[in-house]
Amino acid sequence: MSGWLFIIFLLLLGGLISTLGDLLGSKIGKARFSVLKLRPKKTAILITILTGSLISASSLFLMILVNRQLRVGLFKLGDLEKKLQESKQVLIPLKKERTRLEEKIKDKEIEFKQLERNIVALRSRKFVIRSGQSLTIAEINSSSKEDIKSQIEKIIINANKYTHKIVKPKSKNFRNLLLIRKNHIEDIQNTILNGGNWVINIKSVRNVLIGENFVYAFPEITKNKIIVRKGEKITKIDFKKENFNRKDVGDKVNFLLSSSLAEVKRRGSLTNEIKLRSDSVKELRDFLNKNDKTNFELEVLSMSDSKTAQPVIIELNINYQKS
Repeated sequence: MSGWLFIIFLLLLGGLISTLGDLLGSKIGKARFSVLKLRPKKTAILITILTGSLISASSLFLMILVNRQLRVGLFKLGDLEKKLQESKQVLIPLKKERTRLEEKIKDKEIEFKQLERNIVALRSRKFVIRSGQSLTIAEINSSSKEDIKSQIEKIIINANKYTHKIVKPKSKNFRNLLLIRKNHIEDIQNTILNGGNWVINIKSVRNVLIGENFVYAFPEITKNKIIVRKGEKITKIDFKKENFNRKDVGDKVNFLLSSSLAEVKRRGSLTNEIKLRSDSVKELRDFLNKNDKTNFELEVLSMSDSKTAQPVIIELNINYQKS
């Protein structure tokens, strides 16, 4: 039933009941009828009141019968409010989880965009700093807490200068690019305070493009120890006269040097290259010109003691083997 028809129906029903009540009240008044020992006049008033109540009751009954929302509102409102409150309580953690997931999605979108930029940069070779690349390596000795803090600050400043020079080569205004977590620096300070000699290696956390405003870095601390001693044989390779080929000598020497670098890094060296004594290659060439049909062993010898952060200086030693 539409709203207007329902209103018209209620008006007609109310008018009909009120008319019948008025007629009934008039007849009872004229007949001087008495109810509950009341005077006829008061009996007529009572009938009129009952008629009005009947109008209200019938109107309400019809509205409840026809309108479902009104029925629910009158009889189930309390239960609905209770369920609504319970639903709100359930929604609170769900809303928090939704917010957390939305933030996580945004972070992943940022990471994805960064990854896309990195892929483009990788293809075009625009990276100026690689993930895990050392920005500075420095030795530090245990002493007072204030001195350790001062030394670490100088190391970070040097790393900043190096980073700024690479990432913003055209910028004359120096600015702090490195972002290092404070608790990482505090952990390093506490480690050094325990005593001993240490090496701090400031490393880039991720690939960096030229022109970026921030470079995330991580300070790595390593015990400063002797990697190789003076005169120590690091690696060697044998040359046999039966399969000797002058064209392969250069490749074998490069392989020997690469093996030596891998060995010192395995021992804990932070150097990325080894330095070969300049006249070692000439001595090898002179030896081969005179002894190309001879068995010999080519050794890589350390020319000095080298610690964790120090360069490794080597020479080639020819160990002559008689046939």
